[in-house]
Amino acid sequence: MALRKSSDPRPQIAQVTPPAAIAGGELQIRGKGFVKSNRPRVRIGDVTAPIIIGSDSFIIARVPDGATAGELVIENGEQSSESWACDVGVLIAENLHPVANPAIDSFGNIYTTFSGSRGQKVPVAVYKVDLNFTMKPFINDLMNATSLAVDAQGMLYISSRYDGVVYQVTPNGSMSTYVEGMGVATGIAFDSQKNLYVGDRSGTIFKISPNRQIFVFATLEPSMAAYHLAFGPEDQLYVTGPTTSSFDSVYRISQEGEVEIFFRGLGRPQGLAFDDQGHIYVCASLSGRKGVVRISPDKQAELFVSGPGIVGLAFTPSRAMVISTTNALYRVDVGVRGRPLF
Repeated sequence: MALRKSSDPRPQIAQVTPPAAIAGGELQIRGKGFVKSNRPRVRIGDVTAPIIIGSDSFIIARVPDGATAGELVIENGEQSSESWACDVGVLIAENLHPVANPAIDSFGNIYTTFSGSRGQKVPVAVYKVDLNFTMKPFINDLMNATSLAVDAQGMLYISSRYDGVVYQVTPNGSMSTYVEGMGVATGIAFDSQKNLYVGDRSGTIFKISPNRQIFVFATLEPSMAAYHLAFGPEDQLYVTGPTTSSFDSVYRISQEGEVEIFFRGLGRPQGLAFDDQGHIYVCASLSGRKGVVRISPDKQAELFVSGPGIVGLAFTPSRAMVISTTNALYRVDVGVRGRPLF
């Protein structure tokens, strides 16, 4: 006697990509049984997610405002799927204007900017977000705060694309000029030897030694917006500089200043950071999908976080990712440890 196949009438989720998203990001859901008598419905926690594309085996859903990290469920009008755990970013600050990575100190405090348009004087240039996600003004009198970095002693460094100065700020908010004459100063980063690197988006990467001697470290093609800098394995400098192309590169620069293309094929790459396994995370689009792209040491790329308007990211001591969009900060509990900076 033949055995009859049993069938589960509920929608079956087989895969959700990417593994994380922020509000406005799109999740691709694959499986079966999504459509029965009614149009499918996607819920993330208690919030309904708009469906961009829907079929019986494939759905693209947009993460709505108000969704938080929780469970994704598909309903087909008759049955509900089992829940699928997904990492959805939590809004922690808004009404901002970041243009690069946030900076995070060893305690987990987050620093971010209201950069403003070129030459615009804003009431607060840099904000500090504490461990309770309370945002307070930190630096007021600074034009066009652009890129941020923290050194091993907890000092904050801020570049200004307006005056070509990099400023040094103590933990209590006392600011002084660290180095000047950096052109259109954008991205900044420290290497393991405490040298500071500054990207002049007109085509130069400067190296400033701990005693503030200035060297021309490397030259690149000019960027329409900014250079973004991060140090990876073996103390090599990685740089993005978005152009009008939709097929931009991540550059890798050796300790001797030799430039090579590490990865090509990103749309408008901006802020970047490394995890402790050598993966690089770049704010960009990949094959038309916007968000944070993860690139493995062997140059395999995948979308890791989906979301619009992402310009920067940084890892917290608690293995979360803080993401800067053009007007807000999100925290996504991705469980990834960032590469130690020092």
